[in-house]
Amino acid sequence: MKVDCRSKRPLPIDEKEIHFIYTRAPGPGGQHVNKVATAVQLRFDINNSRSISEVVRDRLIRTAGNRITIKGILIINASRFRSQDLNRRDALNRLADLFDKAASPQKNRHKTKPTNASRKKRIEGKKRRSKVKHSRRSVIRFDD
Repeated sequence: MKVDCRSKRPLPIDEKEIHFIYTRAPGPGGQHVNKVATAVQLRFDINNSRSISEVVRDRLIRTAGNRITIKGILIINASRFRSQDLNRRDALNRLADLFDKAASPQKNRHKTKPTNASRKKRIEGKKRRSKVKHSRRSVIRFDD
């Protein structure tokens, strides 16, 4: 079962695994912000999810970083908009972005060596800088 919730794309997880908590949004806004719970906190238990594979789970934990608690719950806070529905969509889209990053494997880095020309250029720059610094030294004279 895929989650849609009017977001821009479906997610590969069961909608029962996602929990929303609605709170009052921080920041300015006057009376509206003090009365209405427009901020959305999306919670997704990565460790106990049956919808994702082990490989995607491991990559998701690495890419999410500080957004995951010690118990393995991914938390996404959305309070960018003044509407609860827009914040909910924003949280789902951010979750979908995380899934996209986790689903695509990272490319391996190929080691490269600096070219001979770039090495020579680097050494020449160092020599030039050394001469400038050497010319700034005070001159010590030995008069006999």
